[in-house]
Amino acid sequence: MSEKKVWGVVLPGIFVIGILIVFSITNTSLGDPEVKIIREEAMFSGIKIPDSLTFAGERVPLEYFDIRESLERELLVNAYFHSQTIRFIKLAPRYFSVIEPILKEKGIPDDFKYLAVAESNLDPKAVSPANAVGMWQFLKVTAKEYGLEVNDEVDERYHLEKSTYAACDYLKSAYDKFGSWALVAAAYNAGRTFTVNQMERQKNNIYFDMLLGDETERYVFRILALKMVMEHPQDYGFNISDDEKYPIIPTQEIVITGPVSNLADFAKEHGTSYKILKMFNPWLRENYLTNNSGKKYVIKIPVPGARSGNINSTQN
Repeated sequence: MSEKKVWGVVLPGIFVIGILIVFSITNTSLGDPEVKIIREEAMFSGIKIPDSLTFAGERVPLEYFDIRESLERELLVNAYFHSQTIRFIKLAPRYFSVIEPILKEKGIPDDFKYLAVAESNLDPKAVSPANAVGMWQFLKVTAKEYGLEVNDEVDERYHLEKSTYAACDYLKSAYDKFGSWALVAAAYNAGRTFTVNQMERQKNNIYFDMLLGDETERYVFRILALKMVMEHPQDYGFNISDDEKYPIIPTQEIVITGPVSNLADFAKEHGTSYKILKMFNPWLRENYLTNNSGKKYVIKIPVPGARSGNINSTQN
């Protein structure tokens, strides 16, 4: 390329750069705010382990280094998994308002509501890779053993109240066998047969002294960590006000003793949508309910105005 052509390319570029510099200086002189990049260093710290702790009224032996470190591991996971833990805190009032009274009625320690969190992440529609279903993650055979209806049209593992009652019966039966709530929780995760076999193999019946495989060894500590963070969220840096938590949606009950040919039509007839009907009744697995036997089912839908927050105070 000739010298003349080179300057023909370079000069326009220099001219444009000059204009931009002048424009920038002019803007600054006219008082435009100066853009500043502020770098803030994130500060992370360890988790303080309490002096004492109980699970379902049973003492946790925090004087042992392995117990302290196991607890700290799960506290770190939950305290620094911010998005998930915030969601747990916000969801808790909605689901604990159902679970807590049933646990109390059935004589199961209140701490077991955190087992439901560990099992399903407070998702009543949760399904595991092993096809365990619902808030309490029942397998089909166990669900049927404890009185839950499971078929193509109805799966009561997704029914929060009924599955909670079934879980309480399972937990009470396990406690009668093991005599330790920590072992009951471990057995809920690993299975009773495995737990019994390990007790015999290790000649030990204390959860905190047993070798049970990574998942089960972490399980009770995960429940404990969830309990600690969700009961005292501000101690772990979570500032969630009550009005930020998800509200308890008031519902009305519709009793069904016969077939429903189309649940979408049924929803419209009762002033709601198919989506909302299934949201509040995930145990209905089809868009119809055959029910030729005349069995009684109770379908819940939000009271008028509840979806928008404009609740009619005259509703029961």
